[in-house]
Amino acid sequence: MSITTTLRKAVQGPGAGWRLAGAAMLATTVIAQHPNKLFDRMRSRDALSVVPNWRFFAPNPGVHDSHLLYRTLSVDDETSEWIQLPLNPERTLLQAFWFPDRRLGKSIFDVGDELVRFLQEGFQMLTKLPSYRTLVGYLRREIRESGDGGRVKGFQFAFARSTGYDMSEEPEMMFISPYTPMDPVPSPALAR
Repeated sequence: MSITTTLRKAVQGPGAGWRLAGAAMLATTVIAQHPNKLFDRMRSRDALSVVPNWRFFAPNPGVHDSHLLYRTLSVDDETSEWIQLPLNPERTLLQAFWFPDRRLGKSIFDVGDELVRFLQEGFQMLTKLPSYRTLVGYLRREIRESGDGGRVKGFQFAFARSTGYDMSEEPEMMFISPYTPMDPVPSPALAR
């Protein structure tokens, strides 16, 4: 059977319209994934959002690992060593199917990226950002749930980035926060 005969049978007979529509949809989907903005016209005319956009799969892949560290100040005015929060836990087979905790690392990476972007505007403005306040709340909870949470009066956190497994490049400190009290509203007894 020749290619011409096969194509003729594909576009004729029962179900030919559905086959043609499926082929057109497949071709449109493949073409719409091209990174050139010229190909975005198809998607701009797609009022029902039928054509998928799969370009979000790392158009600019990440080349650095992010690290969130914190250190605490005890009620005895002793500063702890920097403690790194594990953002990328060891993977298991189950996590190929169910891994809701993977969002934590991505969200903390996004918060760190936003803080670095707004750093030039000063800490006063930075501490008013919702992302900063959310991160501070998360760290307060983490510190309280740790063993020494009751003896901590404040903390400081930092974002660093590294190349991951490539040890030839030193990690780089991107952001170090100002001192943050554990209790956002200090009690009158502690203020004296």
